[in-house]
Amino acid sequence: MIHGPHAELTKAAQQANEPQTARREALYIALAQVPVGKVVSYGQLAELAGLGRAARWVGRTLSQLPQDTTLPWHRVIAASGHLSLPAGSVAGAEQRARLRAEGLLIDKERVDIRRHGWRPMEHSG
Repeated sequence: MIHGPHAELTKAAQQANEPQTARREALYIALAQVPVGKVVSYGQLAELAGLGRAARWVGRTLSQLPQDTTLPWHRVIAASGHLSLPAGSVAGAEQRARLRAEGLLIDKERVDIRRHGWRPMEHSG
């Protein structure tokens, strides 16, 4: 436990971080629901998580996931269907391999989002 003048600063820092933690948790919960063989856009994922128009924040946050995460980060793509990770990068190669392993066809660095896009209302019981 921190005492003295730094205690208030630590408490203020923790309180300031709580909204970010809640946002990340909402994002991770929504991402975990994206089924195998389906993709979502960054913006769609933000909306599903109740974060409004936060597509760029979603992208930044996903880029900070630990390498050993079990979250299906590879199922998040641009709204146009384009894969946003560079083909020559390690993460880009992994994304492409994972999507292909799930049965998605990647053509000209794109996934057919009409065919493979996740629409939760159609897929919920």
